[in-house]
Amino acid sequence: METVNIITIISIAFLGSFGHCIGMCGGIVLAYTTIKIEPSSSKVSQSVAHLLYSLGRVLTYATLGAIFGALGGVATFSNNANGGLLIFTGIIMVLAGLSLMGKIKFLTLIEHSFSSSSLYKNAFKKVLNSKSNLSFFILGMLNGLLPCGFVYFFAITAASTADPLYGAMVMAIFGLSTVPAMFGLGFLASLASATSFRNMMMSLSSIAVILYGTYTVYNGYDYISNPQKTLTDCHK
Repeated sequence: METVNIITIISIAFLGSFGHCIGMCGGIVLAYTTIKIEPSSSKVSQSVAHLLYSLGRVLTYATLGAIFGALGGVATFSNNANGGLLIFTGIIMVLAGLSLMGKIKFLTLIEHSFSSSSLYKNAFKKVLNSKSNLSFFILGMLNGLLPCGFVYFFAITAASTADPLYGAMVMAIFGLSTVPAMFGLGFLASLASATSFRNMMMSLSSIAVILYGTYTVYNGYDYISNPQKTLTDCHK
C-alpha cells in the first residue's frame, strides 16, 4: 500500500474515532467499565482490560477486511471492470462522507439488524457479565460486528484493494487508529459528553472521507486510461 493511503486511513480513522466512534460505541465502553471493572483495581489491570477490548475489535475488523478484500478480488475481471470498481467505490466513499457529515442518510439506509438477533444479544449479555480478561477480548470482537457506518466505509475501502491481505491491513489500521480514543474513554467519561469537540472531529474526518473518495474515483479513471496498471498497483 502507498504511504499516502496509509496516512489517509490513519487520519480518517483517528479523527473519526473522537467523533463517530465515541458517539456510537461510547455507551458500550462506559457500560463495561462500570459493570466489569472494579473501581479498586489497579491502573495496570484496567489498562489491560481496555487494551484487550480494543484488540478484540481490531481482530474482527482485520478478519472482515480480509473477507471484503477477497470479495473485491473476485469481482474484478476486465481492465474497464477493475477501473469501474474503483470509480464505484470512490462514489460510495463520497456518499459515506456526506452521510457521516449528516447531509444525507446513505449509511443508515444500508445498516443491517445483525445486532438485534437473539443469538448476538445473548452472547453480548453473557460476556458483559463476565469479569475474566478473556471476556474483554471477546466483547471487543462482538463490538466489531455492530452495524456502523464508519466500519462500512473502511470495508468498502478494503474491497477496493481486491486483495485479502491488503483488505485486512486496511481494516487493522483502521481499528488500531481508533484505540487511543476508545482507550482514553475508558478513563475519561467526559470525552463522551464533549459534543462540540466530537462534532469538530467528525466534520474533519467526513471531509477526509470525501477527499479520499474523490481520489479513489481519480484512481479508477487513471486505471482505465492506463491498461498496464494492475488494481493492486493502486494500493502498493
